[in-house]
Amino acid sequence: MISYEYPFNERIRTLLRLEDLFEKAAYFIQADGRLEHHSALASLFEILETAGRADLKLDLLQELERQRQTLLAFRNNPEISEEALSGALYEIEQSSTALLATSGKIGQHLRENDWLMSIKSRIAIPGGVCEFDLPSYHWWLHRDSENRRADLEAWSKPLFALRDAAAIVLRLLRSSGHAQSHVAKLGQFQLNLGGSSAQMVRIELARSEAAIPEVSANKYFLNVRFTRPPVNEIKARGCDHDVAFSLIFCNL
Repeated sequence: MISYEYPFNERIRTLLRLEDLFEKAAYFIQADGRLEHHSALASLFEILETAGRADLKLDLLQELERQRQTLLAFRNNPEISEEALSGALYEIEQSSTALLATSGKIGQHLRENDWLMSIKSRIAIPGGVCEFDLPSYHWWLHRDSENRRADLEAWSKPLFALRDAAAIVLRLLRSSGHAQSHVAKLGQFQLNLGGSSAQMVRIELARSEAAIPEVSANKYFLNVRFTRPPVNEIKARGCDHDVAFSLIFCNL
């Protein structure tokens, strides 16, 4: 199956973007090449921009506390594994403690590094980090891969509290829904939500299904239009066949 996730609010949209960027940064940091480490640094700068919302840290702390209180209500429930419950509570408490210990604005240690900020100001310009633009960056990229990786890991580590908190919230969100099977007749599907409080909808399709969902939604109405893959197409075209898929509404 292939899964498509569509957030219904800016907070979940931000967490999904951060998850994607942290995954890319981790992948490129573990590589050895100069180009991979350049991509890793670019991902860190994107994390810095995405996490720039002043209330993001507070939002995550409040959500973690809300989930902790929800889980505490299951104490002494014979249908709930006490070991699994204790493990989940411990993970949330550790994440909250680490996030609280993060002083100042998220990523402040990067903003205070003038050299990194000089790279950040050029990296968004096409071809802006050539050796004649940033000779010191050119030197860094030609250091041993172990030295570059050590720098990248040092710059990344203070962001791990944010990464882990976002991962917990998204994991809980994804596990909150139940799949329902549907068929989009000739690639079109509509559903009256009746004021749903869902924060995200997930659409799952078989990998063999050549259809891409385009979603427009609010708390009252969901519209899904399946289009054909744009390979060798001048513009997107709607599917001309029925599409079977699963729909999962997620809410914390």
